[in-house]
Amino acid sequence: MTCRRSWQPHQRIRDPAKMLEIFAKAFIYGLTLYAGVGLAFAVPFVWLGVQRVDTEAQGAGAGFRLLILPGVAAFWPMFLSRWWRGVAEPPVEENPHRLASRD
Repeated sequence: MTCRRSWQPHQRIRDPAKMLEIFAKAFIYGLTLYAGVGLAFAVPFVWLGVQRVDTEAQGAGAGFRLLILPGVAAFWPMFLSRWWRGVAEPPVEENPHRLASRD
């Protein structure tokens, strides 16, 4: 008795509803993975690394750290690169208003 799989890798999916379901599941799995990695990064970063990236955060209490936790989890690639490079301050914004005020 042979066991047949219901879906073969080389098999084409012709049903649009099935394709949408597969895409939606892959998107949700990817989003879940991104959020999990973000949360795993955010906890140590908020307690140990935020004062190295932003000097204004030195001496901040637990309330501030809990407040920034969701944002750090969402934007973890940016904070990871800043922490990795050892950037001490956020970059200065260069918009027309700021440029005009220098004159």
